[in-house]
Amino acid sequence: MTAPTHTSLFPAVPDSPDAVLDGLDPEQREVATALRGPVCVLAGAGTGKTRAITHRIAYGVRAGILQPGSVLAVTFTARAAGEMRGRLRQLGAGGVQARTFHSAALRQLQYFWPRAIGGEMPRLVERKVQLVAEAGARCRIRLDRSELRDVTGEIEWCKVTQTVPEDYPAAAAKSGREVPRDPAEIAKIYTAYEQLKRDRGVIDFEDVLLLTVGVLQERPDVADTIRSQYQHFVVDEYQDVSPLQQRLLDLWLGGRDDICVVGDASQTIYSFTGATPDYLLGFRSRHPEATVVKLVRDYRSTPQVVQLANGLLSQAKGQAAQHRLELVSQREPGPEPGYTEYVDEPTEAEGTARRIKELIAGGVRPSEIAILYRINAQSEVYEQALADAGVPYQLRGAERFFDRPEVREAGLLLRGAARAGAGSDPGMAGTEVPEHVRAVLSSRGWTAEAPAGSGAVRDRWESLAALVRLADDFALARPEATLSDLVAELDERASAQHAPTVEGVTLASLHAAKGLEWDAVFLVGLTEGMMPITYAKTDEQVEEERRLLYVGVTRARLHLFLSWALSRSPGGRATRKPSRFLDGLRPGSATRGTGNRFAAGTGGIERGVAAAKRKRGPVRCRVCGRTLSEAGEIKLMRCEDCPSDLDEGLYERLRDWRMEQARELGQPAYCVFTDKTLLAIAEVRPAGPAELSAIAGVGSRKLDKYGAEVLALCTGGDGGAAAGDEAVAEEPEK
Repeated sequence: MTAPTHTSLFPAVPDSPDAVLDGLDPEQREVATALRGPVCVLAGAGTGKTRAITHRIAYGVRAGILQPGSVLAVTFTARAAGEMRGRLRQLGAGGVQARTFHSAALRQLQYFWPRAIGGEMPRLVERKVQLVAEAGARCRIRLDRSELRDVTGEIEWCKVTQTVPEDYPAAAAKSGREVPRDPAEIAKIYTAYEQLKRDRGVIDFEDVLLLTVGVLQERPDVADTIRSQYQHFVVDEYQDVSPLQQRLLDLWLGGRDDICVVGDASQTIYSFTGATPDYLLGFRSRHPEATVVKLVRDYRSTPQVVQLANGLLSQAKGQAAQHRLELVSQREPGPEPGYTEYVDEPTEAEGTARRIKELIAGGVRPSEIAILYRINAQSEVYEQALADAGVPYQLRGAERFFDRPEVREAGLLLRGAARAGAGSDPGMAGTEVPEHVRAVLSSRGWTAEAPAGSGAVRDRWESLAALVRLADDFALARPEATLSDLVAELDERASAQHAPTVEGVTLASLHAAKGLEWDAVFLVGLTEGMMPITYAKTDEQVEEERRLLYVGVTRARLHLFLSWALSRSPGGRATRKPSRFLDGLRPGSATRGTGNRFAAGTGGIERGVAAAKRKRGPVRCRVCGRTLSEAGEIKLMRCEDCPSDLDEGLYERLRDWRMEQARELGQPAYCVFTDKTLLAIAEVRPAGPAELSAIAGVGSRKLDKYGAEVLALCTGGDGGAAAGDEAVAEEPEK
């Protein structure tokens, strides 16, 4: 039952629904066959979550329980959505929609815009930086390029967290965000930006979600059309959902509960974009009847790698730590992780390149090797070390170092200074060349001390600081060289690094590595101040840094190397310390703190209050016995064209009662019960709680909330609330 690490590009399509389940482990099989009601899959790294959910969809489709066009699977990247579609086709389940949140929303918005709003849909602005710059100018606030990028990021965060401009200062302070400008100034720019868009009739990426939410809220006919098509939802990487995406998902569901979510709180690493694991961790409280399946069998990594990953999280704190999963490797034993301490960064890069050459000589393909670091500015020294060693490489998730705008701009300024004459003056040679470089780059944002905070400002500084360090090293190696010589060296390096490579070692930040895996992984620069990063001040921020390192560790299948340097440059003071996250894990180190007092989660299946009563197989018509596949028929428990024994008087009483409840709650009527649920109640005429709870759409919370009143209506009463009862707003129907 071991999921293979490498699979054929063109596997045979399973010849039957049962064949779809072949090769799944018990927990994966439970995911694949749990096709009714809310399902939450807590899936550790490397446990085959994508395999489980694609086989789930395929089994439902192949067994006739799910219609392909009625399923919407959503994830967070186009790459992940494409992979999901490909796997579904290989399993004989083509026609299922697998999209990102934005792609699905944009498709719906484009289709319904003429009907819901009228006219042509506004043009989508893919890059909002220019508009933000104009908004700043309107407010008489000048933003440099780095500030512009950071302020744009703050506006995006506001929109996905549904924060309006006037609330931004308080919201930023509450969340502990490192803001690039005064919060009041950012709020003004945000307001002006929104006005500019309205003036020009354009929308941005986040507006796609906001507008789709607005249409679904304001146009019940549009919402009903979408809900009639999509009746079953699957959400991958659910720990990364934002409040805005969750709101859209709730509107798509419209009070229904046929939803399967998949995620791992220990891999939450995008909170700075508005992502939160709260919806994943709170799924069971919102859906008490949910089936919860935990996947902990790790098919990716060796026991040695898995032991390190588990140990890394054993010291974690906070809410996510309470739900951590203890992985169990399913692979044969492999080599122990390697820990190496270097005297300085160039030596660390050279040592890494040397080990990579040894792996390649031993038969490991370059494309199955990765060097992962905390920030993109760390890449340059590794690019150079690999180039010097003759090892091909490729950058992922970032531009090549010499293609970065700030590096190109710095190169132009240095070239201009050299042409002006100073660069060829022998008097500017030796130790004065680095000082000249510092003077030139100071005009573009370089300072002797690193800026506080994260984002574009920090990334820009790191890039310029790398050029300063390069100038220092160049002057030490060639004391007689001039600024012109340094510029020539930069040109040669840039030219060499632009050489095309087909097969190369991957260089990537830890964030960009999420969702990927390699046979060999090198985690480099693991020092205090870099891991965790300096600007991780709060406990929550430090714990996210720990999870980021966990993601890096769990990318490795077989070989894992962890390293750090005691100083930045050759001859420097050895003042750096290894990352605190390695305490108790690397040889010779002691464990900090008392560890995690919460027991790790183990694999298995947990059924909710009502989940155990749900039928796990096909639902059959109570009139003719035919297997039902349409959600509406399943809710009625009969075919649409089978005779109905509807009690019309009861149905009208139920509708009147529902309208009154909705009015008191201030919610749409379907949030109390949908029309199909009312029809089913009026046909079944339940005599007690057991019969009522057996009707699809009546979960345990609805039963507790409305059961007595509905049963009173069924027996001829008026369904009035008991004295003292209060109408309390709650979530849509579960």
